[in-house]
Amino acid sequence: MSELNVKEYKVWDLPTRLFHWINVFSILALMFLGLVMLNKGALGIQSMEAKIALKQVHVIIGYVFTINLLWRVVWGFLGNRYAGWSEIIPGRNYLSDLRSYLKSVKTGSPKQFIGHNPAGKLSVMVFYLILVIMAVTGLIRAGTDIYFPPFGTIAAEYVAKDGVDPASMLPYDKTNVNPEKYKALKTFKKPIGVIHIYLSYFLMFMVLIHIVAVVKAELSGSHGLASAMLSGRKRIAGTPEDGA
Repeated sequence: MSELNVKEYKVWDLPTRLFHWINVFSILALMFLGLVMLNKGALGIQSMEAKIALKQVHVIIGYVFTINLLWRVVWGFLGNRYAGWSEIIPGRNYLSDLRSYLKSVKTGSPKQFIGHNPAGKLSVMVFYLILVIMAVTGLIRAGTDIYFPPFGTIAAEYVAKDGVDPASMLPYDKTNVNPEKYKALKTFKKPIGVIHIYLSYFLMFMVLIHIVAVVKAELSGSHGLASAMLSGRKRIAGTPEDGA
């Protein structure tokens, strides 16, 4: 990036930056634990206690992830211009803006934006949609697998035998469950688990692409995406399309 005509703009406010980094570390932790759970046999993890403990830690981190995501949804209505949902959800002229941006990229002189460029808006919107689905499916499995909130009480009450206190139900313990209802619950939760797992693979792919793009941008000095998410300020050469 030429230092001529370079200007620094305030873009990401503190709550948006905090969301981003909490999201980064919680997703990485969830991915790590998820891979451990999926490969527990190969890793020599055999006991039911260890299996339950892994899932409990995964769920607890999932709560952090979900609360952080809910906060971001709220902040989309309260934050500054670049944190708002109008910066993420494509508007009426989005397709023409996207075509114009992609055309500028092909010429080697991409249009500059303080916030998300049109292609970035699309990727961020898809990313958030995946995060919401991951949060919902994860909470459902937390309730149906190990009876954790917010759906754990409902699941325990459903599968418990008559006269059994649902609060006494233990994860993966079939002693006090109604066999037919337990089977029905397994049928219900299986596709939810499949969605959760396969979306996690897609999320891993998206995270990898994002990391590569950020590193490439940082090395080229063209956008400073990572540094902008740390400082809240972005350096841009030329006039941004979404000028302050």
